[in-house]
Amino acid sequence: MHSPTLVIVAAILAALVTAVLSAVWFFNRNIPGLRLWALALFCTTVFCVNLLLRDFVPLLPSVLLAQGSIALTAYLCLLGAREYVGRAPLRHGVAAGAMVLLLVTVAYFTVVQPHLEVRFVLSGLVPGVCFLIAAHSMAKGGFRKVPARYLFAGTLGVHGAFLLVRPLLFKLATPADASQPEAGIVAALSQFVVLESTMALVLVAFGALMLANEFITNELRHLAEIDPLTNVFNRRAFLTLLDKAISNAQRTQTALPVLVMDLDHFKKINDSWGHRAGDDVLRHFVMLAQRCLRKEDVMGRLGGEEFAIFLPNAGAGGAIAVAERLRAMVEAHPVATEPRSIALTVSVGVTLCSGSESAGTALQRADEAMYLAKGRGRNRVEMAAAPAAPLAPVVPTTPATPTTLAA
Repeated sequence: MHSPTLVIVAAILAALVTAVLSAVWFFNRNIPGLRLWALALFCTTVFCVNLLLRDFVPLLPSVLLAQGSIALTAYLCLLGAREYVGRAPLRHGVAAGAMVLLLVTVAYFTVVQPHLEVRFVLSGLVPGVCFLIAAHSMAKGGFRKVPARYLFAGTLGVHGAFLLVRPLLFKLATPADASQPEAGIVAALSQFVVLESTMALVLVAFGALMLANEFITNELRHLAEIDPLTNVFNRRAFLTLLDKAISNAQRTQTALPVLVMDLDHFKKINDSWGHRAGDDVLRHFVMLAQRCLRKEDVMGRLGGEEFAIFLPNAGAGGAIAVAERLRAMVEAHPVATEPRSIALTVSVGVTLCSGSESAGTALQRADEAMYLAKGRGRNRVEMAAAPAAPLAPVVPTTPATPTTLAA
């Protein structure tokens, strides 16, 4: 297959995947990085079309368009990768200066001192570095958790490395009789280079679609598991995690502390200040609670103004300390509103979950301790003792019969 045929195929594929990614982005504009990746593939389409029309376009504009489009492709891929993983955008002024410097250098080695080998090195240097940086930016989060990111990063990294080693291939492909080096380069490298670029194009497009699917899946999981107001686990997700934590505590033969807390006089806050102020109070409380917790501690909203927390690898003393610290912090930090702040207190019930009891049983016992705290004046912590483990039943022994004794 001749290189022009490969370029035509690459141009068609680039146009198709650009259209697909653009359509996906049009209906899912909240997916980070997708718009930038669609623009990057559009630049790849421009590059392929420019290669097909190079015999009909003056040399300098053709070379500048080729160098600029492939460099812009890599830069947009880098921007898309950083946006997808939530990193701060780069300063475009630096990138614009680098692009101008690249094009001026390319123009010099095209018109003033023509040098195909230098242009070939420059065509891979800037894009190759950008692709490698983009790959490094994407490879975050753990392969088992986000495999699509690593597959996408692998594609960008391999393509970037290939762009950087192309000059070596250029040297190896140059014939011993270098009377016509340009013809030798085109004959030896054009098909392989275009084929690799086509494969990278397809893989990048599929990778972008996989990342779009990953993002949508994570969003759906977030909607199913997270309380939209307070951004902590909802009741169903919290109970699921609590069941797993109880199972793990049973395997390690440790007790799992469980806290249930309820904001005092929350209905009065809603009636006096409105539901918007009530929502602010709930978010404020969660913010304070998270200051008291470790990374492994889990918090959930059971409903209304009632929340629960479980503390893996923490004993009874640690649980009481956390509950008291949370109670004191809530009391000391009223919610700032106009015209005056809203005083806030919380009642907390604590229990230890052990044995083979269920998550619902542990929560019910902690909930009873919380109501005990309310009954004793609110703004306090009460602990409910875990039920004693049942004694093993005594199996009566059957006395030996005379026949047995005789035997």
